[in-house]
Amino acid sequence: MSQELPTILIVDDTPENLELMRQILRGGYKLKAALDGDTAIKLAATLPTPDLILLDVMMPGLDGYEVCTLLKQNPITAPIPVIFVTALDRSSDEMRGLDLGAVDYITKPLIPELLLARVRTHIELRRHQEHLESLVAQRTEELALTQQVTIEALATLAEHRDPDTGGHIKRTQNYVRLLAELASDHTDYSEHLDEEMIELCYRTAPLHDIGKVAVPDPILLKAGRLTEAEFNTMKLHVKYGADALQIASDQVHSSRFLQVARELILTHHEQWDGNGYPKGLKGEEIPLSGRLMALADVYDALISERVYKPAIPHDSAVAIITQGRGTHFDPRLVDLFTEHHQRFWEIAQHYTQHKGEEEV
Repeated sequence: MSQELPTILIVDDTPENLELMRQILRGGYKLKAALDGDTAIKLAATLPTPDLILLDVMMPGLDGYEVCTLLKQNPITAPIPVIFVTALDRSSDEMRGLDLGAVDYITKPLIPELLLARVRTHIELRRHQEHLESLVAQRTEELALTQQVTIEALATLAEHRDPDTGGHIKRTQNYVRLLAELASDHTDYSEHLDEEMIELCYRTAPLHDIGKVAVPDPILLKAGRLTEAEFNTMKLHVKYGADALQIASDQVHSSRFLQVARELILTHHEQWDGNGYPKGLKGEEIPLSGRLMALADVYDALISERVYKPAIPHDSAVAIITQGRGTHFDPRLVDLFTEHHQRFWEIAQHYTQHKGEEEV
């Protein structure tokens, strides 16, 4: 709430009552007035919304109870405190108003000191509530930033072990977000890819190869083809990474972030036909986060130079991804990728960090 005078919307079908409340409240508040329920609802929803509503109950057309109900159904007006001001003085009338979401109930004839005291109390309560909400939002933002910085620090650790992964981390993170956004419009995925899930996939993607910090250098940095034993050791990086997050997850039982991160790490080398690792999951047994990461990871590996291979042209990489439709990759994700492949290439060029890496 700003430091300007609070705004109060007064609603009463009797002009004399409106004028009386104006006289009582003048000087300390900005005042708006409505003679009927329809006008009150429009004024309440007009930005900036009022800080408090004084609402008569007995009015022609929409009565106060109906107005309050409609106000509480609208996300814009629902947070505004409503005080009923009415000649009805039965306890059942008061309970009905409070049940509808009103914060207080004042009976007529009005006592100026009582009206001012109630208004002041509820204005201060709302200010306090908004202050608390602001603190919570600030704290939430700080926690999100801390989380993101921690992820980047861990990803940087992996980068120091494997210098090829710097640009790879940024590129694959953005490939995953683009592919998830495209998939969210598809009926097969829309139920599973809401904005929160897309953001989680984006934020956790940099951790997909964090387990490589535990892979010995002679294997991780080997320029030639890995032996079967060496490849089996390399494959353990998904377990190393997932196990590390499981330790954290065991202590924070309800963290969806850690759940998605662990799934993505553990399953991004699974394949649609069941020939991947570590568990040989097949089709939709593979979590969607892992399927998204798998395609993003392979595409970037193809177009990037590595110690064991040169980069290949984008068009050749698209062809290889297409060949993997229904075997290595989720076929519907491949269709989305091939339809929008130029956008993936643009991301690759934007996040190029190694000379000549994408100049093909």
